[in-house]
Amino acid sequence: MIIELSNTEKEQLEIQHKTERDRRVADRIKAVLLNTEGWSQKQIAQALRIRYETVQDHLNDYKKLKKLKPENGGSKSQLSFEQTEELIQHLETNTYLNAGFICAYVDQNFGVKFTVSGMTKWLLHNNFSYKKPKGTPAKADPEKQKEFIVQYQKLLNETPEDEPIEFADAVHPTMATKVTQGWIRKGTNKPIATTASKTRVNLLGSINLETMNVTIAPHETIDGKAMRKHFKSLRKKYPKALKIHLITDRGSYNVSAETKKAAHEFGIILHPLPPYSPNLNPIERLWKVMNEQVRNNRVFKNAQEFRKVILEFFTHTWPKIALSMTDRINDNFQTLKKVSSG
Repeated sequence: MIIELSNTEKEQLEIQHKTERDRRVADRIKAVLLNTEGWSQKQIAQALRIRYETVQDHLNDYKKLKKLKPENGGSKSQLSFEQTEELIQHLETNTYLNAGFICAYVDQNFGVKFTVSGMTKWLLHNNFSYKKPKGTPAKADPEKQKEFIVQYQKLLNETPEDEPIEFADAVHPTMATKVTQGWIRKGTNKPIATTASKTRVNLLGSINLETMNVTIAPHETIDGKAMRKHFKSLRKKYPKALKIHLITDRGSYNVSAETKKAAHEFGIILHPLPPYSPNLNPIERLWKVMNEQVRNNRVFKNAQEFRKVILEFFTHTWPKIALSMTDRINDNFQTLKKVSSG
């Protein structure tokens, strides 16, 4: 979303921002001005330390209604500043299925009564939204992930320009229908034919984040032999490189003696990710893009069509859209927090 302002409108907003005492209004003004200067919604959210969805709401409000002043949401029941901060911290750690449970928690711990509608308004007012939490490997170690990021930055800074760095992974898309959310007219159901076929394609690939070029091929089995073939393809891709750096997870085929021997033969330097760290492997997001483009809500006539569509995504579609995907597939890693069981 891009908001276009005249020079006069921008000057008026700048003046209003300098005199505005309400921080919420000031944040809305900054969001609008930064948007007109070419900042992405993600960058604005990071700069203002607010949620991405909040930035989106601010921009929508201004573009449609020229609205800068927030509504007075929330319940009339009074929570002190300290209680509000404590409740926010509690809700960031614990996930509740409905607002009624939060009302009970507040009543029990603070002696303040909320209606469900009042609590819903309070939640929206404090930048909470009802959505599905992101699944996180329970055994992931945030400290080891931070160490890897430091090592990766060192690798980027110290590696010669003629030594490429790629992120590798295997993926096994199946022919079974992958039903996902989409825009459907209100009051209607949109049936989609499904199949539970277990037919699948075993793909091994790697991506160069600098060029967004992907090297990928199907294999009967992902093992040391498949890794050797991939190394051979990389060496053909970078014939003059003294070394090729490949970042992988710790799957058995990535750490086997056969793979290590082949890596040495082809001048491949293997860099293992910390255990349980898919968030540190950008190629994982490529698989998601593939699903969005050719698998989601789609039924394939037969195995031949399925395999053809999957492979054509990488040979035909990806080269056309690759450079437009740098905002999704990149090394702006998000480290994991300690996972709550709540």
